[in-house]
Amino acid sequence: MLGSIIVGYLWLGETHPDLKVGANPLEHHDIAEHTPMITAAGANADPGIDLRQESYGTFNEVDIFENKDWVVNVDGSSKPLSLTEKPSSKAFTWKVSMLVVALGLFTYHSMCYDHLLPIFLQDERAGDSSMPAASSPFHIPGGLGLTMTTVGLVMSVNGVIALFIQAVIFPWLADWLGVWKLFVLVTVLHPLAYFIVPFLAFFPENLLFPGIYACLTIRNLFSILAYPIILILLKQASPSPSCLGKINGLAASVGAACRTISPPVAGLLYGIGLDIGFTGLAWFGAGAVAILGALQLWFIPREKNDAATVRSVAPCLTGEPQEPPGNVVHVTVVPVEEV
Repeated sequence: MLGSIIVGYLWLGETHPDLKVGANPLEHHDIAEHTPMITAAGANADPGIDLRQESYGTFNEVDIFENKDWVVNVDGSSKPLSLTEKPSSKAFTWKVSMLVVALGLFTYHSMCYDHLLPIFLQDERAGDSSMPAASSPFHIPGGLGLTMTTVGLVMSVNGVIALFIQAVIFPWLADWLGVWKLFVLVTVLHPLAYFIVPFLAFFPENLLFPGIYACLTIRNLFSILAYPIILILLKQASPSPSCLGKINGLAASVGAACRTISPPVAGLLYGIGLDIGFTGLAWFGAGAVAILGALQLWFIPREKNDAATVRSVAPCLTGEPQEPPGNVVHVTVVPVEEV
């Protein structure tokens, strides 16, 4: 933290609009998009909510565009009427509210995973010393018994897996399936990432680490894909750009609240699980919240006129540079008396 403060002080002129050379203090500066030192956040480690970021929690380039239908008078006497334009008077529409709820549910169970994983890896393995061996899917009295050094190595490999999925898999799947289909897919399958972890206690020693890395790959695949997609859909659902501040504030508050309550609740369930001989209780609890998120999909309306393109940060996967598609407006001209 001290090092971060020192670095921030030394390079403050790079991002602070009042300290930049030639800066006009009366001019508004959009710091996040236009300065060399841009903010960034991981998808599964205390992610920050900032809808101004065009990367949406990743380091890929994301472009959002939409199709609109306009009906205009043949003589052009009246103002064009947009059939798909969203009203700007109400920021928290039903779709925005449901996506914020989806973001809160995702943040809750994702934070539970991050909180439980190192504890479960390091707890005494079932069957070692005086601890009874795991005997059934509902009797897992311990963890995996790894040393602190090994847990650190596992977490490092977890970071490498996360970077690969974010840089390579996310753009490819988003381009192949589209944002909405990918959102439905990762939300429905997300509970699987929680229910499989406790059963690592049944793995023999020679298969333990392949099982751990398989679980981490599955979890990162769902988590890293879900977070930016929810932010993309949330920005698409905004009635107008003037509402983004309110929506961003609500999403950030909900995310912060869920990150606050999830660790103590997960820890409480894990403690209860230790007492009753079933450490999978906390994992199953997080999985139940993920199932609730999957059921909540029915309450999120889908708009087919919006789309997004994601370009990979990996140079070998970007291909030839292409201009991102822009907004498309379909104009229908009708006689004046029919309007």
